[in-house]
Amino acid sequence: MTATKQGIIDFISGSNGGIACVMVGQPLDTVKIKMQTYSSVYKNSFSCFWNIMKSEGPRGLYAGTMPAIASNIIEHSALFFFYGQCQNFVASLVKVDNIDHLSTVQKGYAGSLCSFFLGFVLCPPELLKCRLQTARELHGSTTSITMRSTIMDVFRKEGVLGFYQGLSALLLREVPANFFYFAGYEGVKKLLQTPEEQEAGAKTAAWKLIVSGGVGGMTYWTSIYPVDVMKTKLQIWNGEGKKPTLTQMARQTFQQEGIGSFYRGIGPTLLRSFPANAAIFLTYEYTKDFLWKVT
Repeated sequence: MTATKQGIIDFISGSNGGIACVMVGQPLDTVKIKMQTYSSVYKNSFSCFWNIMKSEGPRGLYAGTMPAIASNIIEHSALFFFYGQCQNFVASLVKVDNIDHLSTVQKGYAGSLCSFFLGFVLCPPELLKCRLQTARELHGSTTSITMRSTIMDVFRKEGVLGFYQGLSALLLREVPANFFYFAGYEGVKKLLQTPEEQEAGAKTAAWKLIVSGGVGGMTYWTSIYPVDVMKTKLQIWNGEGKKPTLTQMARQTFQQEGIGSFYRGIGPTLLRSFPANAAIFLTYEYTKDFLWKVT
């Protein structure tokens, strides 16, 4: 019963963390996606931001918010659920009786392991979010582009498998990135905690969770950013002929745009990652603490 209860609490807490992430980070995520896919159109992140404001208004910065909320609820509920279960699995392998006693590296391994399952859950909503965020560049207008029309367009042209474009790049991103994500978060949190806070069940100060979550988010993105650029390009690809593979897309991008294109949009990404991931972990930890107390 305890394992089931832990899974449910991790799931609900992760959902709340995902909503907090979108509310804090969606505008800069939109800038990141446009910079990754249309680097020749926008000089830099600042000009991209103001171009969106002038042509689409504040609503343009929140393009794809509904699929982003859906994506983040799905992603973070699944992420923290699988993370909890994978921590239990790693603890059983190393013969540790409590997941709170796992080392930072062992928790990083649990994060990598959970990413494999997460990729299959995350790919469809993330693809829809990317398509909606780049609708103006793809179609010239956003007036008739909705989540429903985007879903139907993908299904009509590519079938069910169309929702899994970029899956290989997504898994290539998530597996190593979540090692650094959770190891970064857990490592900084442990570094900042007092001996009393390190005891199982002791509450960590909010500011320490904010710093730890922010650092975890920044280590996530700095570790795999070029792969994320390729994932985005594959998910919004709308060209003629056979869809390129991850390797082909990387080679084509390098030949046409140079090495710098693999880091287009990293500025708004890192700027967004600290507050967004601070919000995720703070909300997750406080929701989890509340639910353990009332159930």
